[in-house]
Amino acid sequence: MKPVIFGLSGPVLTADERGFFAEAEPAGYILFRRNVETRAQLRALTDSLRALAGRDDLPILIDQEGGRVARMGPPEWPAFPAGPRFDALYEIAPMSGIEAARANAHALGLMLSEVGISVDCLPLLDVGQPDTTDAIATRAYGREPMRVAAMGRATLEGLAAGGVVGVVKHMPGHGRARVDSHYALPTVTASDAELAVDLTPFHTLNQAPMGMTSHIVFEAWDADRPATLSPTVIADIIRGRIGFDGLLMTDDIDMKALSGSAADKAAGAIAAGCDIVLDCWARMDEMVAIADRLGEIADRSRERLTRAMASVGVGRGDFAEQIAKRDALLALVP
Repeated sequence: MKPVIFGLSGPVLTADERGFFAEAEPAGYILFRRNVETRAQLRALTDSLRALAGRDDLPILIDQEGGRVARMGPPEWPAFPAGPRFDALYEIAPMSGIEAARANAHALGLMLSEVGISVDCLPLLDVGQPDTTDAIATRAYGREPMRVAAMGRATLEGLAAGGVVGVVKHMPGHGRARVDSHYALPTVTASDAELAVDLTPFHTLNQAPMGMTSHIVFEAWDADRPATLSPTVIADIIRGRIGFDGLLMTDDIDMKALSGSAADKAAGAIAAGCDIVLDCWARMDEMVAIADRLGEIADRSRERLTRAMASVGVGRGDFAEQIAKRDALLALVP
């Protein structure tokens, strides 16, 4: 098994993809809007991926947060609210905000598990700042670290109840970035003491099964390399001070915050201490180069992956009931 999660080009596996994936044996797959059409189509696609891999516990990921980040949407699936809606409710009724986040995630988990998706890249544990880039501010749970942690915990619990593994992101924190890492490399100049605020939600939820890195330079910790490629940030901050021992994947290595070839970025992330590389765009030449460059997944990374995928069981509960519960609570906000 290669320590990489690949994207797919369309709503069905192509012959070339089927042959390549059978040989490369990636650790898992991630789906985007180009892969999603109907319930029947999506279930057939995820079934085909599991059959090809021969693994019932195959990680099949999606970014289904709600709001601007939603790969599955109307008319086939309902729209979901993003983090700031729950932050607004928490402001006037903290327990209601937490319970709404839990019900929302439970419904998300049921919706995803119905079509064979096993991992949702949620919750964001990024602590917002007044100047946080809109790429994060429109998705985050707020500016107070324990509030973010409380709603993040509820989201992980809700997803698990729905039969889906959650991923905490973007470690060690994306809230101080002033530019969108999809398009440029953010540099954070905050001191180590100031950054302790950003670490708090991740430390509180350091038992989460999966986590995702951020492509950000933190000058206080490593002025030369973004977190994804920094052995210092991964070993000393994420594994050390945060205490996270779950499966650590990169954010998408195709984002413009990182420079160099796909294979170089993938190898650099693994060498820095990431367990898994996330390569989303299904470009066959890049996927082949990454697979050729990477060795077998490390034993410790494989153990983390197995542990993460064993952390949830079959989804239970009623989808409509969870939606109604969430909506009744969100209606408390004027």
